[in-house]
Amino acid sequence: MVIAPEITDSTAEERREYIKKKYPCIADCDMCGLCKVFRGRDAEHAFEDYISGKRSFMDVSADYKR
Repeated sequence: MVIAPEITDSTAEERREYIKKKYPCIADCDMCGLCKVFRGRDAEHAFEDYISGKRSFMDVSADYKR
């Protein structure tokens, strides 16, 4: 299991690549369900604050566990 890059030790592009690999879009929403988990957003948009370095991966993830 790969751990999310810390915002203090990574670039925005490294964090974006992590999100893309962790939550790949397979273009079959009935099969995947990620869009439902992220309330109609793709993963990059859902994790925008993490990618930009504003909030940690865990903080953003917590938004979608409710």
